[in-house]
Amino acid sequence: MSELTPKLRIGDVATEGRAFLAPMAGITDAPFRSIAEEFGAGLVVSEMIASAALSTGLTEMVRKLRKQGGRLPHVVQLAGCEAKWMVRGARLAAEAGADVIDINLGCPSKRVTNGYAGSALMRVPDQALALIEAVIKATDLPVTVKMRLGWDDTMLNAAQIAKSAEDAGVLMVTVHGRTRQQFYKGEARWTPVREVVEAVNIPVVVNGDIVDVSTAKEALRLSGAAAVMIGRGAQGQPWLVGQINAELGGHRPPAAPTGRALRDMVLRHHEAMMVAYGSELGPRVARKHLDWYLAANDIAVSAADRKALLTEQDAGRAQDLIAGIFATECKVAA
Repeated sequence: MSELTPKLRIGDVATEGRAFLAPMAGITDAPFRSIAEEFGAGLVVSEMIASAALSTGLTEMVRKLRKQGGRLPHVVQLAGCEAKWMVRGARLAAEAGADVIDINLGCPSKRVTNGYAGSALMRVPDQALALIEAVIKATDLPVTVKMRLGWDDTMLNAAQIAKSAEDAGVLMVTVHGRTRQQFYKGEARWTPVREVVEAVNIPVVVNGDIVDVSTAKEALRLSGAAAVMIGRGAQGQPWLVGQINAELGGHRPPAAPTGRALRDMVLRHHEAMMVAYGSELGPRVARKHLDWYLAANDIAVSAADRKALLTEQDAGRAQDLIAGIFATECKVAA
């Protein structure tokens, strides 16, 4: 697909628009990113990769380094709390073909924050800055940061951390409009992101509750950000990021696949996951995506067929079920 909107630059790396796919653990793997790119996403970001586990060769983390192929830059997001592992992870990512390293200061998961990584680092800005400086020193790749507004409403320090990150050499900041303590509850607040925009001279991306072009435009208006990042809204509809990207640029968005086109796309996605994960793990990894495709596209399916689809371990039989369930030309709520 041709360029849709003015390129946003991250150092020497250029995006293809102003709507990006957010990093989501267990979701934005190479097959998912490939589909989002195919439909015209401006940028896609890998799943969060634990730097320490990557550095020790954990298969799951090494797998997450895989490029999605295509034309877009390969952006790898790293999480961690120790500089030595973040440095090692950044170097491994560079060796694997990364074009940009993104540092996670935003994950609210207790499993991550209990290890003093993710959004827990916003409680210790000096440690966060030390990690950022170590990664920047360790690689020639552009470095970006993704964060939240702060730990809680008594510690809304995104603007201060963003400024320190910029001074250290970070070239783009993404801000999810919630605090860590909100997790994903309530509504994302886009207006406070404007404080970050006003504090720095690098591009700021606004994230949180962006589900269509209307919310994307409102998030940009309220925040003053340069781009939007879409996360959970893309589950079950990986074409959404490209649609928003096109509309923000004043272009006709790609049509959402329906009927046979949707069936063929879901089959292709499923097959790509079998290649990526193998016949044993692949069907289990694919289930959540199949469930999201059913829900997001209002596919009429009986309880028995849905259960069969989401529990089938044989890849071939699962694909037969996909072909039958998604064969309808009409979307009808079950």
